[in-house]
Amino acid sequence: MKRRLVLYHTAHCHLCEEAAAMCAAVLNQDYFEVYQVDIVDSDVLVERYGVRIPVLRDDALDAELGWPFDVDQLIAFLS
Repeated sequence: MKRRLVLYHTAHCHLCEEAAAMCAAVLNQDYFEVYQVDIVDSDVLVERYGVRIPVLRDDALDAELGWPFDVDQLIAFLS
């Protein structure tokens, strides 16, 4: 079973694009699925993440990794 991660983002956010590219480059697709959720579709998500995006969330661990993060921090978060 793949580990499900959620990347909270919004359109036209260059930091969000960087985070998505990093996840795509680092995460093995055999073990991880990253679902991108645009916060603009939910007032609750805008309130929670509006000034923090991009945020990578692992629901199974109830843990979040907020921007800024680098490859080493991403790998540590997933370990």
